[in-house]
Amino acid sequence: MTVLVTGGGGYIGSHMVWSLIDAGEQVVVIDRLSTGFRWAIAPEARFYEGDIADRDLLRTIFAENAIDSIIHFAGSIIVPESVADPLAYYENNTVKSRALIAAAVEAGVKHFVFSSTAAVYGTPDSAEPVLESAALRPESPYGSSKLMTEIMLRDTAQAHDFTYTALRYFNVAGADPRGRTGQSTAGATHLIKVASEAALGKRNGMDVFGTDYPTPDGTCVRDYIHVSDLADAHLKALQRMRAGGTSLVANCGYGRGFSVLEVLDRVKAVSGVDFPVRISGRRPGDAVSIVANPAVAMREFGWTPKHDDLSFIVRTALDWEDHLAKRNQI
Repeated sequence: MTVLVTGGGGYIGSHMVWSLIDAGEQVVVIDRLSTGFRWAIAPEARFYEGDIADRDLLRTIFAENAIDSIIHFAGSIIVPESVADPLAYYENNTVKSRALIAAAVEAGVKHFVFSSTAAVYGTPDSAEPVLESAALRPESPYGSSKLMTEIMLRDTAQAHDFTYTALRYFNVAGADPRGRTGQSTAGATHLIKVASEAALGKRNGMDVFGTDYPTPDGTCVRDYIHVSDLADAHLKALQRMRAGGTSLVANCGYGRGFSVLEVLDRVKAVSGVDFPVRISGRRPGDAVSIVANPAVAMREFGWTPKHDDLSFIVRTALDWEDHLAKRNQI
């Protein structure tokens, strides 16, 4: 059995490829390398450069490899960008996912793990950790584009011999503890990535977008999950479906939140650098506070986080930034 990973040269996708390789899986990667990197893909994986909506390429991939499962990461992920250019997000995240799902059904692929997002919830009605049954009210085209793909997967699973797991990520951060891959995209917007760059002098400080939210310190609150724990959740979700598990939607987070200012304080403490922080206005599309209830993932596929420690997450992010700085000097 072989797993096809879309977007396997990207941040989360490259961690997923390593996780699969570590587990003894055969892996094929498709990535157009618009934001990902060829060097980030484990050398043991078979690589095809191209777009997930290229039906001829997909037919070639399915013909040349005994693929039973797809783990789908390819897509655009920047909330403010989606607000500014919504049609690009519906094209890249929804329309192209539809083409991939159709090709999977045509090829007889049985299992599909989808990289969804907590942005499908918007701002929950209460501060309690959000359940998968909560109201789905995305506040950005990014969230809407992911929700549309979840709906397509649900309907496809009802019509075909096909099971899926949609994992709703909360805020992904950190890097492979073994130093094999990490967040490497220039201009990335992930908070811990940006703060780590500021701590290492790659940025002239950073901005905090909004300090007037109804939270304890006025900044947005998020649940931060280490990228290696997230990759492990995908692997366990895949194993559950292969063992006969039915289609499922599950949150991936730790069940507790940190504000933007709390995260910045932690990055400063771990790095030992007091970098400049500028206060700016709110960004469109940002939810106030959202924290996961991860009970479904823990119960249904036995997911147990190993890196639920904000300082550890920050340390691995800083180590990766240092690695990138040295790599770029070579």
